[in-house]
Amino acid sequence: MTPYDHDDAADRPAQPSWQARAPEANPAPATGQAPAPAPATAQAPAPGPVKIPARPGATVPHPARTQGAAPSPAGDETWAARAVRVASAASLGPYQSAVVRIGFSATWLFFLLRELPNRRELYGPDGPWSWDLGNRLVGGNHAFTALLWSDSTVWFELVYALALVSSVLMMLGWRTRTMSVVFMIGVLSLQNRSVFVGDGGDNVIHLMAIYLVFTRCAQVWSLDARRAARAAALGRDARDRAGPVLWAVCGLALLAGTWRTSGSGVLGGGEWWLWVVFWGMWAVQGLWWAVRRYADADARALLDVLANLVHNAAMVVIMAEVCLVYATAGWYKIQGSRWQDGTALFYPLKLDYFSPWPELSSLLGTSGVIVMLLTYGTVMVQVAFPFTLFNRRVKNVLLVAMMLEHAGIAVLLGLPFFSLAMIAADAVFLPTSFLRGLGAYVGRLRRDGRLPGRRGERGQGADEVERPRTLVG
Repeated sequence: MTPYDHDDAADRPAQPSWQARAPEANPAPATGQAPAPAPATAQAPAPGPVKIPARPGATVPHPARTQGAAPSPAGDETWAARAVRVASAASLGPYQSAVVRIGFSATWLFFLLRELPNRRELYGPDGPWSWDLGNRLVGGNHAFTALLWSDSTVWFELVYALALVSSVLMMLGWRTRTMSVVFMIGVLSLQNRSVFVGDGGDNVIHLMAIYLVFTRCAQVWSLDARRAARAAALGRDARDRAGPVLWAVCGLALLAGTWRTSGSGVLGGGEWWLWVVFWGMWAVQGLWWAVRRYADADARALLDVLANLVHNAAMVVIMAEVCLVYATAGWYKIQGSRWQDGTALFYPLKLDYFSPWPELSSLLGTSGVIVMLLTYGTVMVQVAFPFTLFNRRVKNVLLVAMMLEHAGIAVLLGLPFFSLAMIAADAVFLPTSFLRGLGAYVGRLRRDGRLPGRRGERGQGADEVERPRTLVG
């Protein structure tokens, strides 16, 4: 069986002349005639090595074996060329980027829903951090926030609702390229409005919302992936009507925002470079749609290569960010005397503000052995994790330990959103095999009717093609 046995005949390459069957010397005669005797000719030698008389002992392959054979680039490819090929050939870590997208959008959504009754006190114009104080702070640090465009309560409610809707659509993976930008705008607008609201997890969400804009995080487990799969199953490109409409609406919103913050100039208002970035993203999105629809295959391939490079670079930045968080936290703890003597975790367990379950906190705090083990274990895991990335087994063990640590912080210290944000960041290192198995398991639950979805619908992980593994997964 050749590699082309399952292809169309038109796609098969021309058969080399040395493989073509020679005409038979004695064709079969018509019925009733005796076969003609074979002529006495010398039998052709079987293909094999040919001796070179001038160099006794030296052999070369038979010409028939080398004719038309493509040279293997493996021997001539340098490590730099191999790295460029791997980084540009595909978007690495599709499952990891999808988990990060779902995790952070869900964390932000849960936070906004939890603070829905308190939203005006936290971020509204009549809160303790007033609109004038917010303007003075932003005037100094030049941070972006759409909430300071107006002190109207209606405008605040509109921005808050937009942040909620964009979180839901980002989590579902609907028009993810656009929703990632809208999601980032919602996160920056609310967090930069009141920078003193948060528990540490807001800083992680702040950074990851920016990084996700540059990733192709909807290749799997998203409505975009399902729409693409259905179009591929039909054998044609589905006509996209919602995309151009959404692109035009975003352009009108950008135009209104640019005009609102323009001041005396076209792109004034203190954040002119941000508007250049937003307009650039808007233009790139329109260019992407036009090339995918009207350009030839070479132009589409070029855009795919550029998108893969940007995606892979963003994933490396996300992994580096997580490693930096744990490395700095671990080495900073080593310098503290309470961490050195193994009593650091005793003190937060005795704070009423960080004790949602006082009985459980008291039970753990009264055991010196448990406090010492948790204190030293926290430091060792955080310091060692960045050094174990290239050993998958050790890395996976420490990854589980860190996720359990953050789950314990959520329960014992009452910091659920900080813990969810850190677990979502840790998910970038989850093994691909585990994530594929998880997707297949969820697909089986949907087919059995245990989860919402169409009965009998095939799970997304059942027939997925094998994808490249991540650097560490």
